[in-house]
Amino acid sequence: MNKPTSILFIITGLLALLLGIFFGAISALQFILPGFFEVLPFFKSRPLHVSLVVAWIFSAAVGGIYYYLPNHCNLPLYSKQLPRIHFALFILTGLLIIISYMLGKFGGREYWEFPPVLAIPIIMGWVLFGFNYFKTVMKKKEPWPVYLWMWATGVFFFLFTFSESYLWLLPYFRNNVIRELTVQWKSYGALVGSWNMLVYGTAIFVMEKLSNDKTVALSRLSFLMYFLGLTNLMFGWAHHIYIVPSAPWIRHFAYFISMTELLILGKLIWNFSHTIKQAKDTYGNIASRFMAAADVWIFINLILALLISIPAINIYTHGTHITVAHAMGSTIGINTMILLSSCFYIIEQTNKATGSGPNNKLIGWGFWIVNSCLLVFFISLVAAGIIKGYYTVENELSFQEIMQKTAPALTVFVATGLGIFAGMLLIVLSALRKLFR
Repeated sequence: MNKPTSILFIITGLLALLLGIFFGAISALQFILPGFFEVLPFFKSRPLHVSLVVAWIFSAAVGGIYYYLPNHCNLPLYSKQLPRIHFALFILTGLLIIISYMLGKFGGREYWEFPPVLAIPIIMGWVLFGFNYFKTVMKKKEPWPVYLWMWATGVFFFLFTFSESYLWLLPYFRNNVIRELTVQWKSYGALVGSWNMLVYGTAIFVMEKLSNDKTVALSRLSFLMYFLGLTNLMFGWAHHIYIVPSAPWIRHFAYFISMTELLILGKLIWNFSHTIKQAKDTYGNIASRFMAAADVWIFINLILALLISIPAINIYTHGTHITVAHAMGSTIGINTMILLSSCFYIIEQTNKATGSGPNNKLIGWGFWIVNSCLLVFFISLVAAGIIKGYYTVENELSFQEIMQKTAPALTVFVATGLGIFAGMLLIVLSALRKLFR
């Protein structure tokens, strides 16, 4: 395939997104229909879903960065060969992870359920990416726009937190369940912050290009939001370990850091009318449409994030479907909408598209199907989480009785999940057709 490496990363990411949602739909059906599709049982379909969706986020973000630096930032890559090696490592590792899941070979933790040895090529690929990125951007003499800082932060903290997530391999952590649990939840909380830096940096870059306003990425407000996000990346993870026996000051500090997100919420509310107006003005532009959707989902998901960061509420919500709702709202509503905006911006640049064409109607249908289904999907998970959290903490019912009460909400969750897959199919196939063209 004679395509630039950046485009290969994006194509791979889109394929991973489709497969990830497909396996997610299968695992959701298996959750409410035990015995469904026994060829690929739940303990295999779930990690396939998680790993492929994470692969989509990283592949699309990295592909965008490889594309934007030389084509829009006037920063030719330090090495053109290293991205090819990075891509080869990415594909090889991804295939080995899928094969290991299919064969039932596990051994990892949470997001990384594959055998730990496969972490080695992942780290190698990110070291190559980081080396190439920093050698490239260091050539820029003018002040860096905020997205260059965000991408740099995302690269550094991914390597740091990914390595930290494997501390359980050391006996000092593995032999103490509280110590291991604390480090695992800490590393994964910060890990999400690292990929958010990559994605949100991409969002600011695309918004700068769509608005033709270069002052946005250099403004004091943008850097204030960046440092606020950096603070939450470094310390906000602690609200994940409220239920773990730890020093009280850690919980208090985590609560304070989590509440700083109220500033972001206030900023979103302040700009909300402007966001709606801009969405109407640029409705014909596909990239703008997805970016506006991401803005709305940030607003919705941030309210939920603030609520579940309150200790009195966290007792009821931790480990329930509300946590899943927060994760899905972040992954699909925010990260995926931003990255699809980035993908369609690149498609418009590479194909000289102007927002018209036979596929755009399908993309429009897919856009509304995905977002409508996602809203109901999100609400149903919150409802199931409230039911489960209340009866679990109050100890009024057995686990089986609790799950029976959540069944109607979970049925809606599965049905809308299938709708999300159908809508995403229209969007991704249209995007792939344009990229291959």
